[in-house]
Amino acid sequence: MSFSHLSHLECGRCGTGHDADRPQNLCEACGSPLLARYDLAAARSAVRPADLTARPADLWRYHELLPVRRADAVTTLGEGMTPLLPMARYGESIGLPRLLMKDEGLVPTGSFKARGAAVGVSRAAELGIKRLAMPTNGNAGAAWSVYGARAGLAATIVMPVDAPEITRRECVAAGADLHLVDGLISDAGRIVGELVAHAGGQVFDASTLKEPYRIEGKKTMGLEIAEQLGWRLPDVIIYPTGGGVGLIGIHKALNELLELGWISGPLPRLVAVQAEGCAPIVRAFELGERESTFWPDSRTVAFGINVPKAIGDFLILEALAETSGTAISVSDDELLADLRKVAALEGAFVCPEGAAAFTAARRLRASGWIGADDQVVVLNTGAGLKYPQTVPVDAPVLPVDGHLG
Repeated sequence: MSFSHLSHLECGRCGTGHDADRPQNLCEACGSPLLARYDLAAARSAVRPADLTARPADLWRYHELLPVRRADAVTTLGEGMTPLLPMARYGESIGLPRLLMKDEGLVPTGSFKARGAAVGVSRAAELGIKRLAMPTNGNAGAAWSVYGARAGLAATIVMPVDAPEITRRECVAAGADLHLVDGLISDAGRIVGELVAHAGGQVFDASTLKEPYRIEGKKTMGLEIAEQLGWRLPDVIIYPTGGGVGLIGIHKALNELLELGWISGPLPRLVAVQAEGCAPIVRAFELGERESTFWPDSRTVAFGINVPKAIGDFLILEALAETSGTAISVSDDELLADLRKVAALEGAFVCPEGAAAFTAARRLRASGWIGADDQVVVLNTGAGLKYPQTVPVDAPVLPVDGHLG
């Protein structure tokens, strides 16, 4: 039985096919991101939903729909199958009693980026790549450093100097070659591009959507949501969106499940959430454009979504259009208030990006775009513990012989 039913790579814009069994970056015809395609008819014959119950509770339970060809090529730290938690008290407070949270803060390295790293690094090693390079807002660099170390690959990471300090330390602990830039992720991307161009094929560019397999790890969030709901679908999925790989991946996963016959439509309405200080997708959506324009002087406390121009923006906007979804921006003050409220009502210390998604749920319910009976899944993409500065502490210091009350 085949471990993977990977067929080929296909350009997400022009449809040109590419060989999946050699390292690939962007489409050779138009320079757009490549998407992994599978022989879904063969996969349908090889596995049924009931077969998954006997498999380990990690993302590799879906290996027929993942690109790694051999089981012995898998690099894993146990990632995947994060809980889908009822958020009853917060949900009631905003008029959404059926609100659920998919908590990605519980995966290795503390963010959903571990999914993309697990699959991307596994496939890179399988294809013989020895050194990876990538720009990052923090969490992706941390994840790819850790999984690279697990697989025996070297990693060069470039991140903005303002990125969360904990993610820097994860890179250093894993032995990555870390560089900080006094700028944005777009500046880090330029530096990585120059490194790769002058490396004579010795360094592989693992930037967001410049390699085709990170998205395959991220799509397992969509596969898990469907399985955890008994192969039924929620009404709405809300996703904090920077590079947008997770949202694109979830959309891709659900379309693959439709073709397999494991679920039936309609698909959930997808929501892309951005910060008011960096909202290129929201602006493009509101203008009815097919791709975004660069957002100058971007800034937000939700650092993971501080992406002024996403290479896969046209895929994000297509996913929103095809699911009758929407895009919304929220302020830093709003998301920080909801971060505290979610923690106080639910005991869940979410990351600022996840908090932005909760703010979006509240605002969309208030506007009527989400109905009171809708089942809504919010993605918390990382652990709040990685962003300690979002909750300042002003607690009194008691003397050793002090008393309360």
